[in-house]
Amino acid sequence: MSNDIIDQLKALKLYGMAQAYPDLLALTKHREGSLDEWIRQLLSAESADRLIRSIRYQLAIAKLPNHRNLTGFEFEHSPVDQRLIHELHRGQFMQATSNVVFVGGPGTGKTHLATALGVEAIMKHRKRVRFFSTVDLVNALEIEKAAASKDRSRIVWCIWIW
Repeated sequence: MSNDIIDQLKALKLYGMAQAYPDLLALTKHREGSLDEWIRQLLSAESADRLIRSIRYQLAIAKLPNHRNLTGFEFEHSPVDQRLIHELHRGQFMQATSNVVFVGGPGTGKTHLATALGVEAIMKHRKRVRFFSTVDLVNALEIEKAAASKDRSRIVWCIWIW
């Protein structure tokens, strides 16, 4: 009987509920609880599962080169402004829908800092993130430019602010 319920939950794409159902069923056999409480626990399990799957998906499509945070960054060996980075890390710039571009020489921590901001934006602020290196961004723009020249009805705008 419970396999039918689990199959139905999966068919409805309620994977968190399907995963939590056997454990909750076992718990209800050993203690009393209201139907409301039982359903609340199933809904909570589904919400947690969806959040985890969403974060995992967003981290994958962000195409971050690796998973980094600010904890491992050595500010004393880099010329970056630590106060500014921590301010950016809090995420207020996202409310103004602004972008962050790191410019600097090799080994200054641009990739580490950009990745840490991206991870924080996904995990804490539930934002969508896409990481581009300069080479990847220029190549993507060139592909768009070539596609636009083949199809005159397609207009591509790019504004660079330095």
